[in-house]
Amino acid sequence: MSIEVVVPNLPESVSDATLISWHKQVGDVVNKNDHLVDLETDKVVLEVTAQEAGVLGKILKEDGAIVKAGEVLALVESQGAQVVSTPPSDIKTESTPANKASDIPLSPSVRRLVHENTLDPAAITGTGKSGRLTKTDVLEHLHKQEEPVKTTEVVITSAEPQHDVVKANGTVATPNNLRPEQRVPMTRLRAKVAERLLQAQQNAAMLTTFNEVNMQGVIDLRNQYKTRFEEKHKVKLGFMSFFVKASIEALKRFPAINASIDGNDIIYHGYYDLGIAVSTPRGLIVPVLHDADQLDFAGIERSIASYGEKARSSTLAYDDLKGGTFTITNGGVFGSMLSTPILNPPQCAILGMHAIKERAVVENGQIVIRPIMYLALSYDHRLVDGREAVQFLVTIKECLEAPAHLLLNI
Repeated sequence: MSIEVVVPNLPESVSDATLISWHKQVGDVVNKNDHLVDLETDKVVLEVTAQEAGVLGKILKEDGAIVKAGEVLALVESQGAQVVSTPPSDIKTESTPANKASDIPLSPSVRRLVHENTLDPAAITGTGKSGRLTKTDVLEHLHKQEEPVKTTEVVITSAEPQHDVVKANGTVATPNNLRPEQRVPMTRLRAKVAERLLQAQQNAAMLTTFNEVNMQGVIDLRNQYKTRFEEKHKVKLGFMSFFVKASIEALKRFPAINASIDGNDIIYHGYYDLGIAVSTPRGLIVPVLHDADQLDFAGIERSIASYGEKARSSTLAYDDLKGGTFTITNGGVFGSMLSTPILNPPQCAILGMHAIKERAVVENGQIVIRPIMYLALSYDHRLVDGREAVQFLVTIKECLEAPAHLLLNI
């Protein structure tokens, strides 16, 4: 009996998906819940698994195909029982090595890089947790492969015309290999990010206001309690939870910044769903802390840690990315000193954090050294006035410089 492997249901906002790569080939034995194929949407990578055991009989959609919910991807010929695809340990076969590529667990981003460059994962040394391959491992392996190629790739004689050479990985090498280029298709996520950023610049009257905050109070409080906090809650106490709490306090005072524009209407949200921008190998994504005002410091830190792990392993679900009334982005983790973050439509404001640096400041007529961070608030001037934007940022500054405000709710 043939069992159809179909595209799972997609959210209303996602019309189709791109088939990235198959992990089984025609004739391969398939167990129930085996990972068969990856589908990339505008937001996440979906892993399609086998519903029953059998043998992969026919592949109907090849790599790169655009598919919609319900479309049939392949047919699995059922054998009516669970099939064990690996031979017993006491039987040795030359055709089934123990470390074949399909047995090595790979994240979607690593898997795609391996597939695009026709690499054998077993030949690459992994430096990740438990020896897993990381994207850096694969890129370094590619770089080492290219080094010897440069001297033997093209042989030119004076009697022959010079032509460019296209490598297997898409790199175009000139005869002297001085100006290589590589053309690759834009990922769905990167294309979506580009579309939304362009939309924000075209459709919003975007301005940015800046301020600086003395982080000494937060640093002292964190240093004093971080060990006890981690022992009790089993999660580290970071800076982001302080910024989330300060942002919620400021949003309560200035509800227009928690609002959005829908045509000629303004929607004032009576809840606080805060997006936390996360950079991943596939691009920028913004998982959302739903009802963030209901979370304590430990709850915020657990949610952020969970989202970070899911983002790195490309296992975020649609519900993790849905909604959002305000966004926080932290360029400081990459060393950014000052920037103007771009709005995340349909939200009307976004807070940018930056690197903490010791600077000379004047306090009570004395020059002292303090850990200072620059803050940036980009906002849609159609909805938010400059006075509200400035006071919003001042509120965040006050909450962070006297973090007792956050703890005592004053």
